[in-house]
Amino acid sequence: MKDSNEKKYELAFEIILKAGDAKNYAMMAIEEAKGFNFKEARNYLELSEGKMNEAHDCQTSMINQEAQGNKVEVNIILVHAQDHFSMAVTARDMAEQFINLYEILCEKI
Repeated sequence: MKDSNEKKYELAFEIILKAGDAKNYAMMAIEEAKGFNFKEARNYLELSEGKMNEAHDCQTSMINQEAQGNKVEVNIILVHAQDHFSMAVTARDMAEQFINLYEILCEKI
């Protein structure tokens, strides 16, 4: 059985993994949009969103623990995980903007 320390690190590493996948999918969406492959770009954007939701679920689990009075210790791994999550959110949002921009560009040429 896992102790609370192992569980804490496991959730942080899950956030890192899922947020990393979300960011990679967002970047792949931009690459597809650059080639005017909008269906593929939107598919990657959906995959990114799915991974973001999974990472957010991990984050929410920790927030719920804290709300229930079970203090969540902040450590460098958790800070790193939150950084990955924030960057993935930004990458996903920017990917959507790039797709929209490339769609407008495609219509103009």
